[in-house]
Amino acid sequence: MNALIERLRGPFANFSGPGPGWIVGGALRDALRGVAADDVDIAVSGDAKSLARALAAEHDAGCFQLSKDFDAWRVHSARLPFTIDLTPLQGSSLAEDLRRRDFTVNAIALPLDGGDLIDPHHGQRDLDSCLLRMVDSTAFSRDPVRLMRLGRFSRQLEFGPDSVTASQARADAALLADAPPERVFDELARTIRLGGAWQALELLDDIGVLTQLVPQLEDARGMQQNPYHHKDVLGHILEVVQHVEEIVADPESIFGSLGPRVHERLSAPLADELTRGQALVLGALFHDVAKPATRAVSPDGRVTFMGHDVQGADMADEWCQRFRASNRVRSLVTNCVRQHLVLGFLVHHAPLSLRQIDRYLRRVAPEEVELSVLTVADRLATRGERTRQAAIDRHLALAREITATHFSLVDRGTIRSPLDGAQLAERLGREPGPWLRDLLDALREEVLVGRIGTPERAVAFANSWLSQGKMGGSDQSGSGQRR
Repeated sequence: MNALIERLRGPFANFSGPGPGWIVGGALRDALRGVAADDVDIAVSGDAKSLARALAAEHDAGCFQLSKDFDAWRVHSARLPFTIDLTPLQGSSLAEDLRRRDFTVNAIALPLDGGDLIDPHHGQRDLDSCLLRMVDSTAFSRDPVRLMRLGRFSRQLEFGPDSVTASQARADAALLADAPPERVFDELARTIRLGGAWQALELLDDIGVLTQLVPQLEDARGMQQNPYHHKDVLGHILEVVQHVEEIVADPESIFGSLGPRVHERLSAPLADELTRGQALVLGALFHDVAKPATRAVSPDGRVTFMGHDVQGADMADEWCQRFRASNRVRSLVTNCVRQHLVLGFLVHHAPLSLRQIDRYLRRVAPEEVELSVLTVADRLATRGERTRQAAIDRHLALAREITATHFSLVDRGTIRSPLDGAQLAERLGREPGPWLRDLLDALREEVLVGRIGTPERAVAFANSWLSQGKMGGSDQSGSGQRR
């Protein structure tokens, strides 16, 4: 036995708890690969609660129930080298428990009280061959979420499915529609957290699972775009996911000296155990999801996808609700899909004034940095026969400029009018109301560019603004209605 195997057995060396138990699952699999585990699963013949409490007492550790449905218990202490989860055998025997598992590399057991590995399905052989092989042909039909796990393990272990497993996955792919959506999303989030999720997504696409996860992507397969694109819509989407992950992993490659600040932003926790950068992977996956629904050909033969940003945001929102994504993840994803074209349009108006950049930043907030990353990834994945490197360079330069301006404004702090709404209304002799919103926005811009710094100048600007009829200036009743 290698040292990592002995490490797994360490907490049980002098322990004689009620009933036999076996180390199973990922911790054992990884130990056999030379990778240390932070948590260990124990399959228990009998009462998991009794064994958990006895083990906790042995090590002066905490003990609590993880799941009532599966009678799973957790033992945790700083004195232990890892967290220990204990679950009763799934079935009447260890052999049946292992037979019910997903892949052979996860169907190996090690007795707690000593003895050799128990490997009835030749998982060690598949570990040596870097293969993911289902334990039996019903593995996916018994639990369709395992189709998603196939993608996750392929990325985590850098293993590939054997031909029989891949074929069975294709045959069972449609079953994913009946899987609990929260479990499906959890597996997708786990995959994204590994990094390099685009590789797992490509495998899921190969076995027919990706388009079960996001059905609109099937129509994107083979859909040709304009000559500025070198891939069909689906290929483009997956390449954008790849570029997003590469930029998130190494923002300095695009943003230079801004890289550390971009990294800090993207590394910030968001929700669903995802960082902002990890959630952006979902934004990339959905950014062009509505292209098939909006594709048209203009009279001069140009292929267009008018409105795919807005319609795509609606599709992403519906998907996030269906799969129980948190509101924070849902908000980031839908905002990024809805706004992913805007920066690209601004390239044609460069150089931009501070006002223009500020208006863009306020429009896309709070995903200012995330959208810079997404739009750069989108541009890098658009390299058709008509694409010119100079156009890509201009796009990246503007993304860097906008990102730099964003951080400079963050450092500057909140920018406000010298007078708040109530004060301004009083100086103007009007009742406060919704009519103040546009005026305060305009005043903020004047402060931003350094043209207003005193209350007197703010009042003068407001009077001029009202006299030009830019808002409800003739509405002396203060009803707040705007023209």
